[in-house]
Amino acid sequence: MTRIAVVTAVGPERDAVARGVGVESKLTAGPYETVSGLVRADAEFLVLAAGVGPAAASAAAMALALEGVDILMSAGIGGGFADRAGIGEIVVASAVVAADLGAESGDGFLDLSALGFGPSEFAVDAAASDHTAQRLNEHGIAARRGPIVTVSTATGTDERAAQLSARYAATAEGMEGAGVAHVGALMQIPVVEIRAISNLVGRRDSASWDVPGALTALERAMRVLFGRS
Repeated sequence: MTRIAVVTAVGPERDAVARGVGVESKLTAGPYETVSGLVRADAEFLVLAAGVGPAAASAAAMALALEGVDILMSAGIGGGFADRAGIGEIVVASAVVAADLGAESGDGFLDLSALGFGPSEFAVDAAASDHTAQRLNEHGIAARRGPIVTVSTATGTDERAAQLSARYAATAEGMEGAGVAHVGALMQIPVVEIRAISNLVGRRDSASWDVPGALTALERAMRVLFGRS
């Protein structure tokens, strides 16, 4: 049986995933309350809300990994980069990037790779990523593939958005994916990241955000991909 562990940041994201997948039983994974259940005879889901940020996500992902899982998924809502992802769309990571972990210098930002401290980008299974986006599109859910950047402080200026867009060809921004991906790399567990777009990355304009719509899109995407048959 395949065990798929889904790390979200907050309760509404966890609940959207759980509704989409169709899991409802409660158990614990380490210190975490986890929503769990069989989706099909060959698949079990574990879904939890870890807290915000890559450190919280990494701790939760390790707790799940130690329970014995076959796939680690980071899922939730996030920001989309202009002209690459729109509000209400789904972005499936083609790569997961630790975008603000590094050092500032006179020549600009140096990420972990430039500093020689290890990878700043984590690969995902290209075939699986492409298949996921294709399946969503076939079911009428607008989905794109592209790099998803992980930041510890959400971008709030157009200048910063432009820097991330240029540096990483970023399609979406979240705050947990690289934490999950780091655990996947350590434990040799495949990692997937999916973001439903609630806002555009750049100057904060909360009047333009659609968090409820993004949560609904996340639920629909999970139902198409993994819901009980």
